[in-house]
Amino acid sequence: MAPVTAVGAQMHALVERLYPLCRSITGDGVRATLDIVGEYVPLQVHEVPTGTQVLDWTVPQEWNIRDAYVADAAGNRVVDFAASSLHVLGYSVPVSATMPLAELRAHLHTLPDHPSWVPYRTSYYTPQWGFCLAQETLDALPDGEYEVRVDSTLADGHLTYAEHVVPGQVADEVIVSCHVCHPSLANDNLAGIAVATFLARALAERTPYYTYRFLFAPGTIGAITWLARNAERVDQVKHGLVLACAGDPGQLTYKQSRRGDAEIDRVMRHVLRSCERPHQINEFTPYGYDERQFCSPGFDLGVGSLSRTPYAGYPEYHTSADNPDFVSPEAMADTLAVCREAFGVLDRNRRYLNLSPYGEPQLGRRGLYDSLGGRSDAKQAQMAMLWVLSLSDGEHGLLDVAERSGLPFDTVAAAADALCGAGLIKA
Repeated sequence: MAPVTAVGAQMHALVERLYPLCRSITGDGVRATLDIVGEYVPLQVHEVPTGTQVLDWTVPQEWNIRDAYVADAAGNRVVDFAASSLHVLGYSVPVSATMPLAELRAHLHTLPDHPSWVPYRTSYYTPQWGFCLAQETLDALPDGEYEVRVDSTLADGHLTYAEHVVPGQVADEVIVSCHVCHPSLANDNLAGIAVATFLARALAERTPYYTYRFLFAPGTIGAITWLARNAERVDQVKHGLVLACAGDPGQLTYKQSRRGDAEIDRVMRHVLRSCERPHQINEFTPYGYDERQFCSPGFDLGVGSLSRTPYAGYPEYHTSADNPDFVSPEAMADTLAVCREAFGVLDRNRRYLNLSPYGEPQLGRRGLYDSLGGRSDAKQAQMAMLWVLSLSDGEHGLLDVAERSGLPFDTVAAAADALCGAGLIKA
């Protein structure tokens, strides 16, 4: 993997490239996004037809848009989809009309508290049309007649999502999920897409213990569709992480799974505490991103969510201010580094059995003490061996050892490798 600075710059470049595309829960914008991600990692793309029953939901009609605008009497576009995909209410039905400003106002959305920003609004399941614009633009519009045009289609088609699998040593899976439905919003969630993409590339550089399945899908309906289509193999999913809002300047935030004590919860708590980064651990709530679908009671998967500032926790959320300047290469690289550290712990957190459990085995005659000679952390490494031997009872994993001993996980894992090599423990 390239140095952190280079990887951060590459992720930011991906965000900038994806930013102009008009995405929604269906449509060609999603396909174009997946085409670009597919240049970085190979994807298996799935098309699920409109009307398909997925759990308690139904795959909706597909929405595509070619143009949209509000023009004044002189023909000047005062609101223009070509300038930003945020200017159109997501899933707007087609419209071609002329109306007075007084009538048009009911279809206009602004942010009075941030008069220069354009809001992001959608109407996925209620047929209507609308435009989003800056409050200062609206305030400057004179009374009069305006031409209104939304050149869109809402018709039977498909919901599109994609998977990328990094094969592991075992078939048990870790799900990494990010949503690909938002239009021009850099932090929510192009940064999550970029971190997931480069995390997949990093994992492919080695052979991980678990198989890692990356899911690039529209929010809510995409995860529900995946779960409906994979219900018979969900038992293979042992851990999971949803990535969102991964590039803003805020501190790292981990939202625990519904269980609260899933292994991914313990790993993330340990990694964030050990790396001494500013961070926050939040309890599970049934609102947020797709962790709430994976953690729904019928599935009850151990899936948490990693972000920097959580959804709706920053003023720029769901506005035009969430642009590529709002996210940084350094923040995305930091999020990526934490993911890599966490999955490194998850992959090595196995239980061992002490093969010489009666009394303390003689480490010196096995060359284990000699192997520590000259190391600055020799005392710590020795203690790690003793702790691993003590807790290798088939009931405790290496994370238990690290937490109980207060030793770094890497030191504990290295001790386990040495003891395993000497025939004193076995997985």
